[in-house]
Amino acid sequence: MTDSEIVIVGAGQAGYQLAGALRDAGHRGQLVLIGDEAELPYQRPPLSKAFLSGAIGAEALTFQQPVHFESKGIDLRIGTRAERLDRVGRRLILADGSDIGYDKLVLATGAANRVLPGSEGIDGVHSIRTIADARAIRERLERSRNAVVIGGGFLGLEFAAVAREWGLAVSIVEAGPRLMGRAISQPMAEAFRAHHVALGSQLFLQAKVRRLIAEAGEISAVELEDEILLPADLVVVGIGVEPHVALARDAGIDCDNGIVVDDRLATSDPSIFALGDCAVFPSRFALQPSRLESIQNAMDQARHLAAVLTGKPAAYDAVPWFWSDQGGAKLQIAGLAQGTDREVLRGDVSGMKFSVFCYRGDRLVAVESANRPADHMAARRLLTAGLSPTPEQAADPGFDLKSLFAAAQPAA
Repeated sequence: MTDSEIVIVGAGQAGYQLAGALRDAGHRGQLVLIGDEAELPYQRPPLSKAFLSGAIGAEALTFQQPVHFESKGIDLRIGTRAERLDRVGRRLILADGSDIGYDKLVLATGAANRVLPGSEGIDGVHSIRTIADARAIRERLERSRNAVVIGGGFLGLEFAAVAREWGLAVSIVEAGPRLMGRAISQPMAEAFRAHHVALGSQLFLQAKVRRLIAEAGEISAVELEDEILLPADLVVVGIGVEPHVALARDAGIDCDNGIVVDDRLATSDPSIFALGDCAVFPSRFALQPSRLESIQNAMDQARHLAAVLTGKPAAYDAVPWFWSDQGGAKLQIAGLAQGTDREVLRGDVSGMKFSVFCYRGDRLVAVESANRPADHMAARRLLTAGLSPTPEQAADPGFDLKSLFAAAQPAA
């Protein structure tokens, strides 16, 4: 298997990490990495934070220069789009009509931002997904005074904090009853609501956009359904993503809100695998197969799949974890808070240094931490080991979480 021909479609975090991990794991065969952007593979997380703030430039985003890929024997093809799959002949057909044979194919095709209806063709309306998006937003920041963020998720809130640093008046419009509603608990969402208000942003919860108003093709205002008019010379839309599944779906591979894979990250075609934002996979940390939009998940899955493809198959079992930096407040999450029925707060809530321990029954399933990195690291270790403090222990400020690890060790 180490001499097989492997083709990876998608040169984002997952695809890039997998290519390197395969060589490190001993894969000696041909290795092709295909990316549809003309850019060298680059990091996406800083796009909504350090890059927009001006703290780093585009060169700091790039993972490696071409010489690195050459030295690793990775055939990197950027600006190349995969058109369709011939599963019978095991050929990947490219947009230019050429094709590549494979023994194993990996789909790391990622996802695309949802488009706000009625926003097409209006200058000043953006989303954040690619470096081209971020460049356009940064240029617009330099000449804007009023920004409207549509969608109160991680990306939108990270941008809102940066826009406040630039001195813009910021309005955040969220259709749900709380910020980051699909990802975090009510107590943590309330703390971040107060944090963004303290930064100077206006928040509109349970609010919907009626229309975008443009003058001479440029955004000038956002009208909400209750007729509130928000002035805007910059709008950033963050209303979720859609996984790129067309290549798999059109080839008859099972898809359901993503490309469906098993615990080895194999699709319904045993010679084709998927990972990262596009893959729906089973996990002991979730109530049902899930698709995680997380850089850490992409990296963990890349290392796991490299082992599978070089003859060391095992079930993927990494603890999901996430982070978001929002104007001096760092949110870190370990685990998945699906179907939880009890929340325990630990730390200083008013000082924005606390954690929410999320339980399903008496079992800890997730921990959300605001500016409490020690809690986050302990939570990752607890969830990996399958250990759970009782809700009473988590609520006790004097209880040392590390004592659970000592208790779990066999006596000498």
